[in-house]
Amino acid sequence: QVHIVESGGGLVQAGGSLRLSCVPSVNIRALPVMGWYRQTPGNEREEVATTTPMINLYSDFAKGRATITRDNAQNTLWLTMDNLTPEDTAIYTCKARQIYDDKWVDYWGQGTQVTVST
Repeated sequence: QVHIVESGGGLVQAGGSLRLSCVPSVNIRALPVMGWYRQTPGNEREEVATTTPMINLYSDFAKGRATITRDNAQNTLWLTMDNLTPEDTAIYTCKARQIYDDKWVDYWGQGTQVTVST
């Protein structure tokens, strides 16, 4: 079982930036795929960005504004996103994937609230 803890959410003014961290309970090197998702009330959870051993992927709304970074030394996954608007207000959640018994297993954090004010 992998436990994940996110932090860094809070209140941000429009035009500002967010910097979120995700710390797993195991060595981050054991989690080849990690990503950030977000969800607002009444909406489906949507992917923000994912990092794999080969490539980093970004959703269209995040391209050019977001950067996902894996820091093995700090055992932390980071998400930064600039030029925030109220539409970016959401609960941001970290997901980690690991192969176990030849199957992908997903682990989710509890999420951190980001609120963008006008």
